[in-house]
Amino acid sequence: MNYTSTRDTGVSLEAAQAVKQGLSRDGGLLTPVEFPKLSQNDLNAMLPMSYQQRATFVMGLYLPDYSAKELLGFAEKAYGPARFDTSAVAPVKTLDAATHCLELWHGPTSAFKDLALQMLPQLLSAALKKTGETRTACILAATSGDTGKAAMEGFADVEQTKILVFYPKDGVSAVQEAQMLTQRGGNVNVCSVVGNFDDAQSGVKRIFSDEALRDELDKRSYFLSSANSINWGRILPQVVYYISAYCDLVRDEKLKLGDKVNFCVPTGNFGDILAGYYARKMGLPVGKLICASNKNDVLTEFLTTGTYDRNRTFYSTMSPSMDILISSNLERLIFDLTGGDGAQVKKYMDALAMSGSYRVDDGVFGKIKELFWAGSCGEEATAAAIARHYKEYDYLIDTHTAVAADVLEQYRAATKDETPAVFVSTASPFKFCDSVLKAIGQTPAGEGIELIDQLQYATGRPAPWRLAALREKERRFDLCRKKEEMPEVVRTFLD
Repeated sequence: MNYTSTRDTGVSLEAAQAVKQGLSRDGGLLTPVEFPKLSQNDLNAMLPMSYQQRATFVMGLYLPDYSAKELLGFAEKAYGPARFDTSAVAPVKTLDAATHCLELWHGPTSAFKDLALQMLPQLLSAALKKTGETRTACILAATSGDTGKAAMEGFADVEQTKILVFYPKDGVSAVQEAQMLTQRGGNVNVCSVVGNFDDAQSGVKRIFSDEALRDELDKRSYFLSSANSINWGRILPQVVYYISAYCDLVRDEKLKLGDKVNFCVPTGNFGDILAGYYARKMGLPVGKLICASNKNDVLTEFLTTGTYDRNRTFYSTMSPSMDILISSNLERLIFDLTGGDGAQVKKYMDALAMSGSYRVDDGVFGKIKELFWAGSCGEEATAAAIARHYKEYDYLIDTHTAVAADVLEQYRAATKDETPAVFVSTASPFKFCDSVLKAIGQTPAGEGIELIDQLQYATGRPAPWRLAALREKERRFDLCRKKEEMPEVVRTFLD
């Protein structure tokens, strides 16, 4: 199994090298040259498996230079009881006969990024050994809220690595910021960036493309890698939970093997729903992939018109992890739908960089319409979805999950599609206490992590213990810089 660049199919890397490198040197995203298929027999064999065993099975199809024993050891460490608060790891909650919710927030940072970022450090550490790498990996990540903490937690004190996270100043929730600024580990650092997430993400990409900086770091025995979903080692573990959710539904007799299911995914950077697309491409019986956007609806516009245009107002919303206008992983989808035409993808991405927009051809857009449906959800509708699920199902959801729940209802009303559906829950409601309290009719009595106790008291639900413990932790970091200063932050961090 080799990996190529979405912008140059002349690139060919083995799996361990792709995980280590993170991003292709031409700015493209490293992607498998082929996708293995899952048969019904494969799915049937996975029904009685644990989540760890399913992860080993699926990831092994893409990582031939890792042994099954290695991968199982990684999975048991990543998803074991020391890190996840349920043995199911990614449980499926049934709301009614046709509606289910995939809970992805039972890990150490209470967000879906844990499913990938508890695995990636182990894959990367093994990749360093497999490729004979003697330099230290400098992991760079831009975060709109959840990736940063999950990446820092995963890489904290991991040998032969250092990790630096950039996040938008005033662009994450108070709990998300507190999680990052109190992170333990001697090899971690975090810096807020004046601007929005796209400024931080574009800054990281520019650093990766800076040949002079790469050469400078190489002389200092460092190389750059990524913890963002531009790294294939981030996307692959996410493919697993779609397959696992389907197996759980069949095992629990909510579906019959072979029945289709729709997935509705709240996403800003397109990585989460892309993993669902790859699971479908492998043969998982997925009907429609429903893309849920918040007020920053650039993805909804693209999936419904074929035109991607980031030249629009940026909104700071109550679902900040989706406050994104440049969706990096969309590049992988377009690469696949063009039949692996790297030159065409590069043309689109160059246009995005130059003018802020591009339009895919009719052939690609036709495929998009067959595969995807998209909708957006504003602030009032997000709050209403939280209130409705709390009242009707006694089910507490966060602001991002609420976007997916609302868009799923939009889809059903518009299409009359009665296919069973799963909406994806990407974070604990206790990460967004202020917005959730207001949505269920409470008046927040304070701000930030002070509200965790209030939400517990108001709902009778316990907060994840690591979030509750934030009150006792001392803040370690306070760095804030302009986006133009990000390369210098890297240099200083590695001094």
